[in-house]
Amino acid sequence: MIFGLACLMLTHTNKAHSVSDGLAKGIGTNGEHKEVTDVGIRFKKLFRRAPRLPPRLSPDEKIIHRNFTGKLNEPNVEEQWKARQQNVKDAFTHAWSGYKKFAMGYDELMPVSRLGVDGLGGLGATVVDALDTAMIMGLDEVVSETGSWIESHLLDRIRQKGQVNLFETTIRVLGGLLSAYHLSGGDQGMTLAQKGPKPTIYLDIAKNLADRLLSAFTSSPTAIPFSDVVLRDSSAHSAPGGLSSTSEVSTLQLEFNYLSAISGDPKYSTEGMKVLAHLKTLPKTEGLVPIYISPHSGEFSGENIRLGSRGDSYYEYLIKVWLQLRDTQDGNFTYLHDMYEEAMRGVKHMLVQKSIPSELVFVGELPVGPKGYLSPKMDHLVCFLPGTLALGATKGLTKEKAMKDNLLTFEDLENLKLAEDLTKTCFEMYSVTSTGLAPEIAYFHTKDYFESGLDGGNKSSEYVNDIIIKHADRHNLLRPETVESLFVLYRITQDPKYREWGWHIFESFEKYTKVESGGYSSLDDVTTVPPPKRDKMETFFLGETLKYLYLLFGDSSVIPLDK
Repeated sequence: MIFGLACLMLTHTNKAHSVSDGLAKGIGTNGEHKEVTDVGIRFKKLFRRAPRLPPRLSPDEKIIHRNFTGKLNEPNVEEQWKARQQNVKDAFTHAWSGYKKFAMGYDELMPVSRLGVDGLGGLGATVVDALDTAMIMGLDEVVSETGSWIESHLLDRIRQKGQVNLFETTIRVLGGLLSAYHLSGGDQGMTLAQKGPKPTIYLDIAKNLADRLLSAFTSSPTAIPFSDVVLRDSSAHSAPGGLSSTSEVSTLQLEFNYLSAISGDPKYSTEGMKVLAHLKTLPKTEGLVPIYISPHSGEFSGENIRLGSRGDSYYEYLIKVWLQLRDTQDGNFTYLHDMYEEAMRGVKHMLVQKSIPSELVFVGELPVGPKGYLSPKMDHLVCFLPGTLALGATKGLTKEKAMKDNLLTFEDLENLKLAEDLTKTCFEMYSVTSTGLAPEIAYFHTKDYFESGLDGGNKSSEYVNDIIIKHADRHNLLRPETVESLFVLYRITQDPKYREWGWHIFESFEKYTKVESGGYSSLDDVTTVPPPKRDKMETFFLGETLKYLYLLFGDSSVIPLDK
């Protein structure tokens, strides 16, 4: 998620803790929630300059790298990645230039039409979402432009605008403001940005926005917030049909917890954590939960269980919020880790399958269909899971260090293996298509399911008969989930193949989604060349996709995962 990267950096002590250490702290079996005010959940000083050490490559990996560098010595390999990182930085500049020219102040750019469009409430979402990426990349001019717009316009927009979605506004706008606060030196954080407003400007706007968003919690008769907020009068209501998405109500807590820590006001964290404490009490299927929940009854609705849309980040935030809060002194939060581990066991037992004929590992969906087999459908959104599994296994440490210090349980190692297997599947969802870009949804050939004539178009792919892409699912929205997992898996395993896979994906974005007048466009069909353009540049392309690619190709000491 948008603030997901920044929140991976949330603090804990430099001392590594094993799972057993964490459980021994006795956190939260009674479901009680305590206010989170401890400065321990603040970001620590994260950025440090370290020697640029070349990656350690095996002989086989060195042979692979000869194709890219022409030489085997490691410093040249590292120079190659620095050059590729610059290519990502150039892509961000091109994306921003199109937005600035044609859509400044609108939520999103339509790069083909050269127009701006408001689809996220009219808060200039691309400006806010892109800011922390610009800070990380050291693009001072962009930081100055975005910061000036936020300082001059955003507060008035918040006061005047109507309905917004609680979840989307939290992850893109509130999360963007909090990241900017931290990366510009707020809370003694990293000072990656010398340009733009003072950190307190971002914080003050964040508090004003969050105060209005709180109405989604306080207006609800249960601990589950309403999905929609009217900003100008701080009112809230449920979505049509009355239900909220499970992922949406459980993907607010990192942002609200951090805001409480830096503002000193516990109300944001209190409301956010009530949701997770309530979800703890509800019945589940081996830790897995339906994708809808009612704010009126506080109960889950329906039987659909998936790790794709409406379910995904529930599982992601369980482990990330635990990492965020595990060293605080005023709360017991082991229940989050317990819920995460139970859910991952449920995933492995009930949802993980292998394709035919090449045995790609994928995550299916419940319920079992009328023909009696698990749905072999997997959203691209599920590709968040490998990175989450790896982070949950090592807590952000490298696999080498975690094993050397005897910090990994058997279950951690099992989850890390699943993370690596799923990352391969997610990459093959890209490489199996004619464009090298993944569809929004893929189906997998199993003993129970197959449809012919629906391959990805790349007949040379080893997996062309494993992955099925239906006509309605062939679009690509420039999503970040796969490259986020590549970034995390590279940092944790130090295996250079994840960088290579990321480079192949980036090259395909450059070749097929770039619009010469400025910006990048989502696509309608990744199986045909040239692919028809969908004429939309989502905010997360700048806020996440290019950010993770930039960090994947860069030095691992920048934004270290264990902090």
